[in-house]
Amino acid sequence: MFEIVTKKMLTPTICEMDVKAERLARAAQPGQFLIVRADEKGERIPLTISDYDAEKGTVTIVTQKIGASSADIISYEVGESFADVVGPLGIPSDFVEMSPDELSRQHYVFIAGGVGTAPVYPQAKWLHERGVKVDVIIGARNKDLFIYTDKMATACDNLYLCTDDGSAGFHGVGTAMLEKLVAEGKQYTRCVAIGPMIMMKFATLTAKKLNIPITVSLNTLMVDGTGMCGACRVSVGGKTRFACVEGPEFDGYLVDFDEAMRRQRMYLEEEKEANESHVCRIGRGK
Repeated sequence: MFEIVTKKMLTPTICEMDVKAERLARAAQPGQFLIVRADEKGERIPLTISDYDAEKGTVTIVTQKIGASSADIISYEVGESFADVVGPLGIPSDFVEMSPDELSRQHYVFIAGGVGTAPVYPQAKWLHERGVKVDVIIGARNKDLFIYTDKMATACDNLYLCTDDGSAGFHGVGTAMLEKLVAEGKQYTRCVAIGPMIMMKFATLTAKKLNIPITVSLNTLMVDGTGMCGACRVSVGGKTRFACVEGPEFDGYLVDFDEAMRRQRMYLEEEKEANESHVCRIGRGK
């Protein structure tokens, strides 16, 4: 059993939990994910690892309440335990394999959107701890939807906040902020974008225009996290790839985002039905 050590609601619909998982915490690397199964009847939910602490033996997950299964996960409280937490899964971020000399020549810029801000944090922190130059751009519709801003400020050289409505930071989207920074003289060697699929698509188009290599995370496509269900199939460079076993990170230039967004919409009716018939775990006598 995997005990919940801490729980914090970052927004009314986004929850952060530290979960006891000692072996996973010792093995985790930036860019990887895990699978949570709340109880013996629960659905397998892939979640990107938002942080890990080998000394404490904990991993951090950030869950957004979207459907019935994510609502179940968020309903758990400190002291309760999940039936399964499996991982680390997926291929770590490519910079993990870079030599110290190669890392010293890099200047990374991350573009984070929505709940995608959480998985950016361990990547930025890993690089920042090794002396790599790191800038982070976080975008949200308004200032009340930001998460992880305090944590992120300690994990990068420069943090830029952007809001669609101008309520905080730069008035505009993250890609516009990236263009502004480059126009002002910033020279980035690599961009990483994590967030809604449409955001990653336009981040890729912007990075390509600016001649910056870009990596995107396709964790939002995953369902069972093993490749068996096939739900995470995506075309990358004209070839079919599986996000959960060959990713979740890919070269953004090569991803067919239109196909990926169509795949995301495949189960909307089923999810709607699940939400309408959902009974909370308290109501089931758990």
